[in-house]
Amino acid sequence: MAAGMQKLSKTFVWILMGMLIVGLAGFGAVNFTSSGSSVAQVGDEEVSIGDYVRELQREQRALQAQTGQAMPMSQLTAFGLDRVVLGRLISIAALDHETKDLGLSIGDENLIEELAAIDAFQGVNGEFDREAYSFALRNAGLSEKQFEDDLRREAARTIVQSAILSGTEMPQTLTGTLTGFIGARRSFSYVQVNASDIALTAQVPSDADLQAFYEANQDQFMLPEAKVITYAALRPAMLLDEVEVDEAMLRDLFDDRSSQYQVPERRLVERLVFADEDSAASAKAQLETGGATFESLVDARGLTLQDIDLGDVTMGDLGAAGTDVFSAQVGDVAGPLPSDLGPALFRINGRLEAQTTTFEQAKAELRDELSADRARRLVEAQAEDIDDLLAGGATLEELATENGLELAQINWTSETSDGIAAYEGFRTAAAAVNAEDFPAVDFLDDGSLFALRLDEILPERPEPFAEAKEQVLAAWQADRLATALRQQGEELLSQAKAADSFAEGAAVKTETGLTRTAYIDTVPADLVTQVFGMAEGEFRLVQDAESAVVVRLDAVLPPEESDDMKLLTQALQAQMDQNLAQALFEAYVQDVQARAEPRVDQQALNAAQANFH
Repeated sequence: MAAGMQKLSKTFVWILMGMLIVGLAGFGAVNFTSSGSSVAQVGDEEVSIGDYVRELQREQRALQAQTGQAMPMSQLTAFGLDRVVLGRLISIAALDHETKDLGLSIGDENLIEELAAIDAFQGVNGEFDREAYSFALRNAGLSEKQFEDDLRREAARTIVQSAILSGTEMPQTLTGTLTGFIGARRSFSYVQVNASDIALTAQVPSDADLQAFYEANQDQFMLPEAKVITYAALRPAMLLDEVEVDEAMLRDLFDDRSSQYQVPERRLVERLVFADEDSAASAKAQLETGGATFESLVDARGLTLQDIDLGDVTMGDLGAAGTDVFSAQVGDVAGPLPSDLGPALFRINGRLEAQTTTFEQAKAELRDELSADRARRLVEAQAEDIDDLLAGGATLEELATENGLELAQINWTSETSDGIAAYEGFRTAAAAVNAEDFPAVDFLDDGSLFALRLDEILPERPEPFAEAKEQVLAAWQADRLATALRQQGEELLSQAKAADSFAEGAAVKTETGLTRTAYIDTVPADLVTQVFGMAEGEFRLVQDAESAVVVRLDAVLPPEESDDMKLLTQALQAQMDQNLAQALFEAYVQDVQARAEPRVDQQALNAAQANFH
C-alpha cells in the first residue's frame, strides 16, 4: 500500500496540476469569514495556511534548483505557481471530503504496517523504531497525530484511486485497428521514367511567353513580407584617415609579437624511450642490421606512433638531444640520446625552416591593426554624442549630412544576409523594430555603430517581372520538363491499363511486403503513401520534379506475425488503457471537486503570500 500511496502523490502532482487550474477560475468569487488558519474550505475539509506555504516552498526550491536563481513570491505568482499549488491542495481536500462521505479509512493494524514499511522509521535491525519515528517527525515539524491522520487520508485516497483505475481496459478492437494500420503491408510493381531520360528540343521562349507564364504562375514568384528600414552607420574603416600611428608604437607591437615574427627552425620528431641504455642500443642495432623496423619496435612496446609523436619541436625543446637530432637527415633515426624520460631513439619525419619576418615586412600589417583599433575607439567616442542628437530629434538623414554617417535603405526579411544584415546585432534590431520606435545607437561586432528606422512594411507581393526574369525562365524550363514527364507517364499509364499489365520489355521493379514507413530512394517521396490508397490491381501515375512512376498494387497484405508486432500491440494496449484510466480519474476528480464547492479565503491567501519568504 505504501507504493500505492507514492503513486497517488505523483499522480496529484503531475496529472491533476494542469487540470485543476481551470477549475480555480471562479475561486475567490465567494469568500467566507477568515478563520486565520486556512486559505480554502472544501466541503468539510480545510486547506491550512501551513500546507499552502509548505507546498509553495517546495515549488520555490524546485525552481531554484532548476534555474540557479532566487525565486521570490512575485515570480512564483507571475508563473502562476501560486494557483497551481492552491489547485493541487484543493483537489486533495476534495478527495478527502469524498472519502469521508464514502466512509473509507484504514484500521490501526494497517496503519502500523504502513509506518513499519517506511525506511526512515526503521532501526538498524530493520524493525519499526519509535525513537526514529519521533525524531523524524520532530525534524519535519509534525506531530504524530498530524502525520498519522495524513497517512490515513492518503491511504483512503489511494483506495479511491485504485477503485477507478483498476481493471480499466480500452476495447481491443481499437488496438487491432491501430496495429492493422501501422503494420499493414503492400506489394507493388512500378516503371519509372526519369527526367534525365527526357530529350527536349532546345527552345528559347520569347519575352511575351515568359510574361504570360509569369502572370499565370505569380504564386511562384512572390516576395515575402519585408520591412523597409533606413539606417545610418559609422564604421571604423570610415575613420582610418583620421588615425595617426607613430613608428614607436609599431616597433613596440612588433617586439611584443616577436614569437610570431621570429620562428626558429623546427623538426617533426617521434621519440621512443627505453628503460636503460643497453635496451636502447640493442634496438638501434636491430634497426641498422635490418632486424627490425622503427614501427615494429614501437609495436613491441605496446605503443602506437601517435603515443610517441612529439609534433614539431625546436632544438631547445629536446634538451641535450637537440644538437644530434637537428644534425640528422629527414627519415633518420638518431640515438640512443638522453631525454627527460630516459635513453631514447628519435626519428626525424620532417624539417621546418626558420621563418624570420623583418619589421619593414610586418610594418603595413601592424599599421592596419593599430589603425583599425584606434578607429573603433573613435567610433565609440562618438556614440554618446550621436545618441544625444537622436534623442533630441535629429533624423538619420541629418546625421548622414552633418556627422558623416553612411545612410542606406534595405528591404529586410529574416532571410536577408547581405551587407549590414549579415551582422547579428543588426538582424536582432531589425526584427524587433516597429513604427513607433525612435532610432537609437547600437553596435555591430566589428565595432561599427548604427541606428535604424522602420519606414514601412511591404506585404507579400509578386516580384517585378524584370527582376524575376531569370527565375521565371528557370521555372518555365522546369514546367516544360514536368509537362513532358507527365505526358510520357500518362502514355505508359494508358498502355498499362489497356493491357492490364506493363508493356513487354519495360524495366519493371517490384517491392514486396512494404509498410507505410518504407523508404525507396530515387522515387517520388509520396509513392508509398499513394500505394496505400490504391485498390488491388489498380494502376496510378505518381510524379515529382525528378521522375514519373506508373505503379500497380499487386497485393494487400496483413501485418506480419512477428515478435515486434506482438510487442507493438502490447505497448499500444497498455498505453490506451493508461490513457483511459487517467481520463476517467480526471473526470471523477473534477466531479468530486465541483460537489465539494471549494471556497477560497482571499484575505488569508493574500496574508500567506505577503509573509512568504
